[in-house]
Amino acid sequence: MTTRRNFVVVLGTTLASWPLPGRAQRPAKVPHIGYLSRGSVESNGAFLGAFKDGLRELGYVDGKNIAIDVRWAGPMASAFPQLAATLVKEKPTAIITTCIPSTRAAKDATRTIPVVMSVDGDPVAAGIVASLAHPGANVTGTSTLFEELIPKWLELLVAAVPKAREIAILRNPESGAGLYFSAKFEEAAQRVNVRILPFEAHVPAELDRAFAQMKTQNAGALIVMTDAFMASEVDRIVPLADRYKLPAIYGFREFAEAGGMMSYGLSYRDYYKGVARYLDAVLKGTKPADLPVEQPTRIELVVNLKTARKLGVSMPPQLLARADRVIT
Repeated sequence: MTTRRNFVVVLGTTLASWPLPGRAQRPAKVPHIGYLSRGSVESNGAFLGAFKDGLRELGYVDGKNIAIDVRWAGPMASAFPQLAATLVKEKPTAIITTCIPSTRAAKDATRTIPVVMSVDGDPVAAGIVASLAHPGANVTGTSTLFEELIPKWLELLVAAVPKAREIAILRNPESGAGLYFSAKFEEAAQRVNVRILPFEAHVPAELDRAFAQMKTQNAGALIVMTDAFMASEVDRIVPLADRYKLPAIYGFREFAEAGGMMSYGLSYRDYYKGVARYLDAVLKGTKPADLPVEQPTRIELVVNLKTARKLGVSMPPQLLARADRVIT
């Protein structure tokens, strides 16, 4: 049985094997692609960069044979309806959306222009698509359910650092899901008998202060949320966790590869390659209604044993046995 908790693609057919009409043909004119995102290039540019990298692997180069028109909404999701309406008037070839509010705004603004979403959340429950297997209308794409990983992040961290009773949570206050995720963390924390300490940062300068406060409040371990700003600051966050001796778990594999102690989740770069593949399919003539919404089929546990030793953490053998990859 397929469940949200298992992050399983509803349809067994992968996008790579999906029959695409006119697969060998490219549009004669340069496609104009709208891109709707919360935040700014400084806060959310990591996901845009990963998306462009994915397109480049498929032969699309922004400014050469494709034109990506980025519209930033800043911290306010309420800006999306106006941004989407203005964008639709310019008749783009397709629209990329990066969250539930931007996807809903794009769908409300047009019923004909293809919308390719990359969202964290359930697009069926949000009323954006009819089902994952048969989205219908003009919207398809990819979705994650990071909320389902919250109990696992806490469980793994407590298993690795059993003496930590106060767990710091680092999140971006402009991410849009703060209160909902906080409630999920509190619920999960009660089950493993730890206390949650929330900390926020949405610009690089706030990260140093947040880590200093974590240490002042005796945080024994850290969870870094899955967010474009956090992803863009991996080279700052990992050294800060090391400096303040905070064993941490991350939702993106890139953190463990950069020296973070553990990650349980996916690679955001690989994820946005999937978004690029969906856009490629749409540009080659496949209707969004015919493309099942894709969710990650595998959530990986990566343990950086070298970092764990440096932090004085003795990884339990049973946790190492569960790891998909151990970095030594």
